[in-house]
Amino acid sequence: MKIKNLAVALFMALLGAAIALFAYTRIVEKPSALTEYDSSNVEVPGSSAILTSYAMQEGQVDFTYAAELTVHAVVHVKTKTMMGSQATNPILEWFYGERYSRPREVKGFGSGVIISPDGYIITNNHVIEGADNVDVKLNDNREFTAEVVGRDPSTDIALLKIKADKLPYIKYGDSEELKLGEWVLAVGNPFNLTSTVTAGIVSAKGRSLGILDTDYRIESFIQTDAALNMGNSGGALVNTRGLLVGITSAIVSPSGAYAGNSFAIPITIVRKVVEDLKEFGEVQRAIMGVIIKDITSGEAEKQKLKEVKGVLITGMTEKGSADEAGLKENDIILRFNNVNVATSAELQEQIGKYRPGDKVSVTYLRNGRQNTVPVVLKNIAGNTGVVKPGEGSAVVFGARIEPLNQSERKSLNIDYGVKVTELNDGRFKDLGIRTGYIILSINSKKVRNAAEVREASGNESSLKSIEGVQSNGTYFSFQFKN
Repeated sequence: MKIKNLAVALFMALLGAAIALFAYTRIVEKPSALTEYDSSNVEVPGSSAILTSYAMQEGQVDFTYAAELTVHAVVHVKTKTMMGSQATNPILEWFYGERYSRPREVKGFGSGVIISPDGYIITNNHVIEGADNVDVKLNDNREFTAEVVGRDPSTDIALLKIKADKLPYIKYGDSEELKLGEWVLAVGNPFNLTSTVTAGIVSAKGRSLGILDTDYRIESFIQTDAALNMGNSGGALVNTRGLLVGITSAIVSPSGAYAGNSFAIPITIVRKVVEDLKEFGEVQRAIMGVIIKDITSGEAEKQKLKEVKGVLITGMTEKGSADEAGLKENDIILRFNNVNVATSAELQEQIGKYRPGDKVSVTYLRNGRQNTVPVVLKNIAGNTGVVKPGEGSAVVFGARIEPLNQSERKSLNIDYGVKVTELNDGRFKDLGIRTGYIILSINSKKVRNAAEVREASGNESSLKSIEGVQSNGTYFSFQFKN
């Protein structure tokens, strides 16, 4: 009997041990939901680099791959400008000597992004504007003198070229794919330091800051909280895959130093500008021929819109692209080539992707009805031809002229006119026209650009009258006999 009880007890003990072992393997050895296996040792398509993070917890992001891939392709841009002598001031010269009135050298610095192995570099226009010399220092400390291939004040982009090959470069990404909250890196040269990397998230898209003062400005910035400071301008904004999604350009700050918001030009705008400068030497800017503003809640209510989104047309250019397509003042643009546009900045960004002569579709709202029409985009001269270098600010009668910017038109309370920005031998110089003069009409015809000056003067063959404003603000009017 005792033997039987002992056998039962032994059996029960073995059974209990088996149950305990089974439970242990099913519960204790089961991987925790918070445990991540290392799956980062994978090659990125199109690159020999390997991600090297190890067992990162959920929510963490590794920036080492993007940083290593891009830091060597960001350069230091240095400029030199000789400032002209100041007006003679005997009192200041008595204190400071003759050096006060002598020309002086002014240095500047910023960043640039190599976009091809043969030495093409993107930077901001404001980094190199007015510079007499532009030098580039690579991340490996080699230095080169750069050629300015072209620049575009309307987007604040400039293209440089150095004589070098087999350079590291950053590939283009797609800024339209960026999502709010997505991580990005800013790579640049703040405070004259070598390449520096900061990280942040995309805070907003399609921001317009009003910092570019040109008629055809395109402002649709990517806003991030990646730290930028003086010298970062012209640097790279890249995603975590190391692809170029923007060119860092500006900060909003009461002190002049980083204060939490930084802004970059979307690569969709940059890429088109760069391609134009390389191919034509001048940006082939498409124009719709409309004056626009963001829709307001009052206008949305009036038009019975479900959301306060869209772009209101407040003015039209006669015989412009929109006018010829049948668009009218007070129409509300909702989509441009099947892309929704909620603000003026978003519409400008979409138009900026196209060239004169391109045919697009515009969906708009009028009197509660939605319509879609084809629109053939034109250039700043009002046609679909290729704009040659200098035609945006062309030379007429020996003077280089440019359309008035918004602030100049506002100060004079006019919506037309051209400004003399450079004067060489020719009819205007003979008449006493000076740099800074604003020309309002030629042969009693209002002028807004070089093409209209040529048209009004019969391609510079006839000059019967000219009216305008001198640099001191006084009006002038010349009449000539046949």
